[in-house]
Amino acid sequence: MDTLEKAYVKHPGVSPMIQSDRGFQYTSHEYKRLQLKYGFTKSMSRVSRCLDNQPIERFWGTYKSESYYLTKADTYEALYCAVRRYMRYYNNYRYTECLDGLSPNEYRRAA
Repeated sequence: MDTLEKAYVKHPGVSPMIQSDRGFQYTSHEYKRLQLKYGFTKSMSRVSRCLDNQPIERFWGTYKSESYYLTKADTYEALYCAVRRYMRYYNNYRYTECLDGLSPNEYRRAA
């Protein structure tokens, strides 16, 4: 929930749609409180329907095969750094066919 709070502090006035699975954090009272506070639209996948959330499911599969299973992180700090490093790579340098051969950030800037 801290990440959500930080995002709204950094980008006040936005009202995104947040797609999630049915994890406990997305059905919690705290999440509902944040939704009321910031007014974002929540979209939740149906029970046992991973295809409802296909883009993020695909991302996590890609992350696991390209980074997580290849990274030996013995501490929380090492894992945190590895995830941040991969996110920087993914958003800025990882080109994908579905984004016309651009990285996610390049695609967003071109829109």
